[in-house]
Amino acid sequence: MISYRGRVRHVDHEFDLDLTYITERIIAMSFPGTGLESTYRNNLRDVAKMLQRKHQDKYMVFNLSERRYDISKLNHQVLDFGWPDHLAPPLERLCSIIKSIDSWLKTDPQHVVVVHCKGGKGRTGVVISAYMHFSKMCSSPEAALDWFAIKRFYDDKLGGVTQPSQRRYVHYFSDYLEGKIKLSSEPMFLHHVIVHGIPNFDSKGGCKPFLRVYDGLKLVYTSGVFLVTQDMERVCITIEGGLILHGDVLIKCYHKNTLSSVRDIIFRCQFHTGAIKDCVLVLDKTDLDEAHRDKRFPDNCKVEFVFSATGSFVAGT
Repeated sequence: MISYRGRVRHVDHEFDLDLTYITERIIAMSFPGTGLESTYRNNLRDVAKMLQRKHQDKYMVFNLSERRYDISKLNHQVLDFGWPDHLAPPLERLCSIIKSIDSWLKTDPQHVVVVHCKGGKGRTGVVISAYMHFSKMCSSPEAALDWFAIKRFYDDKLGGVTQPSQRRYVHYFSDYLEGKIKLSSEPMFLHHVIVHGIPNFDSKGGCKPFLRVYDGLKLVYTSGVFLVTQDMERVCITIEGGLILHGDVLIKCYHKNTLSSVRDIIFRCQFHTGAIKDCVLVLDKTDLDEAHRDKRFPDNCKVEFVFSATGSFVAGT
């Protein structure tokens, strides 16, 4: 069973739904399920009935999950923009979603949007926060993220958008609006990934890290496994010749567990090459997905990504 305790729900004499009015015209909810799933998530039939009763045909559903369902139950008023759970959307897709939301809301003052992913939390929060900043309902990305958390959860400190990369992409969207990031930015070459400080994932201390790098969501590079001991100060993973990357980048760093076939995630992060200044990106523990709440990743650890614009070799620091 999946618990949705702590979330502000829509409850009346007929419905009890994991559905929250963030504003009068912006609704967040969890995935509308059918069959057994409807017993612990929203029931698709109840969602359809509630929306029709309150908003007639003046709603549009934005599905941010990768799953599909019978859109005829919602009068075919569903737009699919899904991407994988726990990740930020590609920046260009986020722009497209915000444009679609804005177009729908401006067409009729009675129009409302219903945004959902699986749990109605991370991906939903990214899109709603980005739109609230875009529409000037909130003065900054952080204010928009805070507003979503306050409205969606009884305890905003425990809910809202918690993955650092997802929050980063709301800020990227703000930078795009200000002209600081271009979607068509030039490609860059990744030469080094340097972990300053040693995560403690091995029984003897240290870790056995390896990287997987994705351009967009396509795997383009897998490193070898490195033996890192506790007495080392840093580990530098060098990509010979540089790895050309463009736009949205996803990097996953795993620990190879010798006692199990299960890989432990050391950190995960997403960034856009258009936001990199002076060919270096440094992310602290608080900027790294998974690591930001993992005690095995020391508080003073940080990850440095060293790039070049031409592919010419750059020495690691």
